[in-house]
Amino acid sequence: MAVLAGSGWGWYLGQVADATVNRTDAIPSEGNEGDGEALNLLLVGNDSRSDLTEEQLAELNAGTDSGVNTDTMILVHVPADGSGASFVSFPRDSYVEIPGHGEDKLNAAYSYGYHGMEDSAPENQRQAAGAQLLVQTISRLSGLQIDHYAEVDLLGFFNLTSVVGGVEVNLCEAVDDSFYSGAVFPAGKQTISGADALKFVRQRHGLPRVDIDRIVRQQVFIAGVLRKMLSDEVLLDLGKQRELVQAAAESLTVDRNLDLLQLAEQMQSVTAEAIEFRTIPIANPDGRDEDGRSIVELEDEETLHRFFAGLSAEPEESAPEAEAPEPADPSEVFVAVFNGSGISGLAASARDELEAGGFPVVSAGNAASSDLEQTEIRHAAGDEALAAGLAAVVPGAVLTVTDDATPGTVQLVLGSDFNGIGQAPDAEAPADPAAGDEARTAADTGCIY
Repeated sequence: MAVLAGSGWGWYLGQVADATVNRTDAIPSEGNEGDGEALNLLLVGNDSRSDLTEEQLAELNAGTDSGVNTDTMILVHVPADGSGASFVSFPRDSYVEIPGHGEDKLNAAYSYGYHGMEDSAPENQRQAAGAQLLVQTISRLSGLQIDHYAEVDLLGFFNLTSVVGGVEVNLCEAVDDSFYSGAVFPAGKQTISGADALKFVRQRHGLPRVDIDRIVRQQVFIAGVLRKMLSDEVLLDLGKQRELVQAAAESLTVDRNLDLLQLAEQMQSVTAEAIEFRTIPIANPDGRDEDGRSIVELEDEETLHRFFAGLSAEPEESAPEAEAPEPADPSEVFVAVFNGSGISGLAASARDELEAGGFPVVSAGNAASSDLEQTEIRHAAGDEALAAGLAAVVPGAVLTVTDDATPGTVQLVLGSDFNGIGQAPDAEAPADPAAGDEARTAADTGCIY
């Protein structure tokens, strides 16, 4: 009965979505329908303000209408088994080849298609032409077939985030962009929604990497929305589910063939940890075109195609992991302590703490190098149980098999992260805002700049 009720409710929500969602001819040819196959969906944020009233423009701090702009472009890859999803962001100023128009910024593709239609063409045809050219551009850039298309405008984003009921974000530093986006937020974790959410994802001024950090904000907010939708707060509240489906359907414009219920069913077992966010590989974020405009230079085509091919590659079957050995009793673990941290006296203090815990210490002294950052436990092959016994009281240490270790004796090489026996190492500092982007997951709630 529970399965039937769940299925019936899912069917009902699908009917609600299909009855209210906007449709467009975004995909030039028939795309992959899903149904157990991997698919690629282009998610677009349209910055048009044409449908906003003066009051809404003021509330959202959105300025004046600047025409047709696709300032957010994310390629979403869903594997056939629905085990996860990859969200890959494209900087709007990426300098790319737009079919039929030469090289230009990526966010010009939609505009070229839209304005390429005759003035007498209906608005829905102009929008479809813009979406189609953008899809063709992204497909050529990534080397992937784009199966589906989904677009949300400023007002739709505002309405959707209001219904979600707030999303938690975490800032490493306070921001004040009141003059441009209106984003004014303190440092630390906070819950934002509605107009504040829109200001958060639109901020680019005052950030270390400008548009690149705006992309991070967009990814963090989407991750927060997904966490909220996967939470018991939504999964156990049928009324909230219907409200969210209704708001999402009203906020989105999708291609003719996208079956929202089928997509949801394909991803029904996904977890926040399995949803990954990336940014397309960038060669130079501060480039200039021949007219002196600021552009983002991407990596070469071969590198980009290899990157996207990696998203859709079937995972390799790995050999089953060997069963972890039972940690040896401390009295059986003979330890040689080496100080590689550069901090005077650390080996002696570690020796005293180990002996107090019942570990026989055979020696304590300095390592050959004094700039080791992470503590290591080195041991001979076959001494895994001894190493596990020591690792139980040295959290965060890296275990390594080495030919230099004497069989029966485990080496404890102290790094600068060592805080004492039984103490966790120092937490990693926030990532350097000038460093390259690494993958994040929807479960990551670490602070961003």
